[in-house]
Order: sequence, then C-alpha cells, then structure tokens
Amino acid sequence: MEILGYIAAVLIGVSLGLIGAGGSILTIPVLVYLLGIAPVNATSYSLFIVGISAFIGGLRYLKNNLICLKTVIVFGIPSVLSIFLTRKYLLHRIPDHLFNIGSFEITKDAALMLLLAILMVVASFTMIRKQKILRSDERSNNFEYRYFLIFQQGIIVGALVGLVGAGGGFLIIPALVMLAKLPMKSAIGTSLAIVALNSSIGFLSDFGTHEFNWGFLILFTSLAIVGIMIGSYLSKFISGTKLKPVFGWFILVMGTYIITKELFFPGV
Repeated sequence: MEILGYIAAVLIGVSLGLIGAGGSILTIPVLVYLLGIAPVNATSYSLFIVGISAFIGGLRYLKNNLICLKTVIVFGIPSVLSIFLTRKYLLHRIPDHLFNIGSFEITKDAALMLLLAILMVVASFTMIRKQKILRSDERSNNFEYRYFLIFQQGIIVGALVGLVGAGGGFLIIPALVMLAKLPMKSAIGTSLAIVALNSSIGFLSDFGTHEFNWGFLILFTSLAIVGIMIGSYLSKFISGTKLKPVFGWFILVMGTYIITKELFFPGV
C-alpha cells in the first residue's frame, strides 16, 4: 500500500502538469487510505504538498504572463484570511464525536472525509462538463469586474480549503472564468498562484498544533514534482482538455467510494 501511495504521488503530479488543476484533491485520499495518515493530520500534509506543487506548476504560467495579479489579490486576500482563521481557530475545536444517525457514529474524521468526497463529486462535474473557453478578445467593453463576488468566493473557498486541505483549484477556476472573465489558461495560472498562497498560509497556521514527518513530506512532494515535470512534458503531445473529462469520471468514482466507505463501512 505504501508503494502504491508513492506511485500515486507521481500520478497526482502528472495530472497537475497535464490538466493544471484537480489532481491535488486526490492527495487526501492517498494519504489516508494508502498511507494510513489520520484525516486531520492529512489535511496539514496535503496543504504542504499541494502548496509546493502548485508553486512549481505555476512557474510555467508566470513565465508566459498568464497570471492575473489583480485577481490573485482580490481573491487571495479574503481566501488567505479565511483559511488561516479556519485552521487556527475552527478545525481543532470541532469535537471528535459529532452525532449519531441510528447506529452510525459520525466522527470528526468521517465528517472531513465526507466533506472532501462531496467536493470531489462537485469537482468531477466541473471537469466532465464542457466549459466555454474565453479568448482575450471576447470580453465585452461593458464588462464589469465583480469585486464583491470574487471577494465572497475567496472567503468560501478559503474556509473549505482550511477544513479539507485540498487546493480548491476546481472551485477557483470556474469562479475566475465566470466572475473575472479570464481566458482558461489565465484562469488556470491565476488559480495555481492562489492555491500556492492559500496552501502555504494554511500549512504555516498549523505550526504548534501538529508534528510533521519532514522526511515523508519532502519525499512525497518530490515525487509529485517529478510527476508535474512528466505531465508538463506530456502536455506537448497530449491534450489536457480531452483528458479532463476522463479524470473527472475517475474523481467521481473516488468520491462515491469515500462516501460509501465512510457511511457504511467505517473503520474497514
């Protein structure tokens, strides 16, 4: 299982290199189910892994001037504040036992995994459905940059990232396309910058509340970075747009599996 976990680290990186988003949401299931890390600790580990991976993946977009700095600030500031407050003051105050549904006990760990699974299902549909790709000349002269809605979306995404430790790119990219009217490539690059910022702040806010296995973190992250390099190379020959729906179906299956396991087969 441990070997499979490290292979999965490379595949997560490959998906990020090919598609630009979505792969990081698989980090938590890999850490929990393949490597046996407790869900709350896994959220911290995931923030480190996702943050470094997003930073490396975003360098190519930065080089090609595909990151919108204004949007990084407008979306990133409320998102960073939200994730910091969630990690520092909310997550660790949630009791281990939440409630019972009949004979089923819903624990904090199970609730986090179920929330992640729901987000995976949402992410899968954003990948499966066809999205309109905006060109730079498609913006209307009357286009209004929706500061408040982008700010509001940043708060929501920050809270979700703070709880489950996923990067949130699958939520950020549609928001940037719809609210900031960014072309798809710019939305992906800007999303990677926001994810790197969010994940870094989220991880740093966990100091003093978690003990970290730095050797494991560096090894897993290094494998993910190798995967990103492989994915970036393969992207020259393989269309990430065509692969995205396939990856979306895979995430849908994984999300469904987590919901089934946590509700009906806990502890197995």
